[in-house]
Amino acid sequence: MLNEGFARFPREIAPSRRSFLIGAAAAGSSLVVGFSTFADVAPSAPGPNPFEGYLRISPDETVTIYSSQMDMGQGIYHGIATLVQEELDADWARVSVAGGFGNPALYGNLSMGGKFQFTGGSSGTASSWERYRRAGATARAMLVATAAEQWNVPVNEISTSNGVVSHASGKSTTYGALVTAAATRPVPGNVALKEPQKWKYVSAETLPRYDSGLKSTGRQQYTIDVYEPGMLTAVMIHPPRFGATLKSFDGSKAKGMKGVVDVVATPRGVAVVASGMWEAIKGRDAVTVEWDESKAEKRSSSDLIADYRAAADKGGEAVAANSGDVDAAFAKAAKVLEARYEFPYLAHAPMEPINAAARMNPDGTLEIWGGHQMPDLYQAIAAKVAGIASDKVILRVMKTGGGFGRRASPDADIIVEAVATAKALGWKAPVKVQWTREDDMRAGRYRPAFVHKLKAALDDKGALIAFRDSAVGQSIAKGTVFEAGLVREGVDRLSVEGIQNLPYAIPNIRIDLTTTDSPVPVLWWRAVGSTHTAYALESFIDELAHAAGKDPVEFRLAMLKGKPRHTAVLQLAAEKAGWSSPAPADRHRGIALAESFRSCVAQVAEISVEKSGQPKVHRVVCAVDCGTAVNPDQVRAQMEGGIGFGLGAILKSQLTLNQGMIVEGNFDGYDVLRIDEMPKVEVYIVNSTAPPTGVGEPGVPPIGPAVANAFFSATGKRVRVLPFSRSENS
Repeated sequence: MLNEGFARFPREIAPSRRSFLIGAAAAGSSLVVGFSTFADVAPSAPGPNPFEGYLRISPDETVTIYSSQMDMGQGIYHGIATLVQEELDADWARVSVAGGFGNPALYGNLSMGGKFQFTGGSSGTASSWERYRRAGATARAMLVATAAEQWNVPVNEISTSNGVVSHASGKSTTYGALVTAAATRPVPGNVALKEPQKWKYVSAETLPRYDSGLKSTGRQQYTIDVYEPGMLTAVMIHPPRFGATLKSFDGSKAKGMKGVVDVVATPRGVAVVASGMWEAIKGRDAVTVEWDESKAEKRSSSDLIADYRAAADKGGEAVAANSGDVDAAFAKAAKVLEARYEFPYLAHAPMEPINAAARMNPDGTLEIWGGHQMPDLYQAIAAKVAGIASDKVILRVMKTGGGFGRRASPDADIIVEAVATAKALGWKAPVKVQWTREDDMRAGRYRPAFVHKLKAALDDKGALIAFRDSAVGQSIAKGTVFEAGLVREGVDRLSVEGIQNLPYAIPNIRIDLTTTDSPVPVLWWRAVGSTHTAYALESFIDELAHAAGKDPVEFRLAMLKGKPRHTAVLQLAAEKAGWSSPAPADRHRGIALAESFRSCVAQVAEISVEKSGQPKVHRVVCAVDCGTAVNPDQVRAQMEGGIGFGLGAILKSQLTLNQGMIVEGNFDGYDVLRIDEMPKVEVYIVNSTAPPTGVGEPGVPPIGPAVANAFFSATGKRVRVLPFSRSENS
């Protein structure tokens, strides 16, 4: 259950619990991952012993919380620490968080039925909301009961504060002094949690991040920083075209170079192993490789999009939503509008490129350092590659310099490369595989390219009476362990989320999907399907509002009856942006609304148009309903970050295929938002006592259409081909 090596704790602290340190993975080659709502999984009473999986208190009073979620900058470690601390009442200055793994019963993500450990889908806080508060409350109850027993006083006469247990008689002791006895007590059931009015940490505006000191002083360790004695560094040679396989290679010249240790084959290509990164890169330049491209993708982006357009014109046979009679509604409509939206492949481009390190220990355990976003799956896959049992795989869950979905690859690509490379060397040394930025851009996993063809009908009063979307693009889930849970009757819900479940009351709707095939690997990308569906939907809704002669806010509100959360954020964003008043001189506003990961977000963008014809975004007003805001400042940070992330994507980012090869290799070609382009962002959080919903991704979808709608207000032009920087948008 625990992995004491995460935080380098001495083993003598809890010798009786060594058997809990490594759990067997509940995954294998035939693993099927399902999905459920959070309500499907109820907490058990009594629950697990919190000292055997969720937290650890040491004699020196340090508290380590073992997180089911991996932290890639979204602040989930801080959030989980807040939940535990609210009920535990430890010394906040002594709290730290480490990654847990190997026990789906404790760490399983509740959005997946609680049976599979996974960080993603903006589900971390929601999945942790009950279990980690209860772990803190249960641990406190066990500590208090131990003190009451030792002092022979009633439990209700004991109080706690900052890790100290006190009695009115003057007796006091610390959590560290009590924990050994407390951890062996029977686990109490039905421990009461605090009422919201008694919260001290949850929803506090001034709670400092427990990890601020490490990050602000550069002492936070990431996988790129990992070094073990004798560790070698490997860089990869991947096929230039997706779908190609290794035919042969010659590494003899490279192996004669200073620092190069070996050149070995891996499942996806060739690894050049050296004493350091520079030596490995220089050695890579000397390796010659021949590829079998008989099954490789050889089309260019223009070819793919042309195929997508043709498929969209034809319409999809897989139906994601179908209500009413759209054809009849179109036949009697007063006005019919059509529009096509096109979206490119996008890279995740995290600040820390993809990496992992592997070491086989003398006792037969395999240690793997990395951003383990899906530990159960990675543990099982690593074991299969290494040829050992899953319970022999120890995962060191590292904080990572960004992920945006990239570190949750169902085929565990970087884990496979690290383990396969170390194995090819005969396990003679620990090996860290480090991708370069160019590797990440040209051999990575991408947000799929998509085309949406929309059609809508207005009646003679300007009401929207019919809506159709024919979407075309690759499936993220198809062919993975997630297919059974995400694909139904030919529809990958990731392809249509955000539009299949659009919030507007429209009597006639049809959403159909054509799923395309290509060797180009695709993966969830921050906000996943909503990154294209929300842009298409909200841009088109704005166009329909103008065609109906109605205000875009009022047009939306009229279709949001019975949707109080959507209505509230839309009205709040409009109010705070001054929607009903004229924009400042030479400024123009646009608004958009999106629900993703059970959170509702509305944004108003205020822009001007530069001489180049491109928009300059000056101000963004964001309203969010994410249930209880566990860490309000972190909610604001995620909205701000999501806005910057999404803004760069819609304005400038694209990956281009040229005869099957990615053109862009670094940030000189794949452009992202620069610091001087970041607008002023105002975030307003709807007050709520409902359980938390997602915040890591929901800030992304509305920003694109908000800017596009403001751009239309300024220029009269609709941007239907992204990014804005494409020549056809000038």
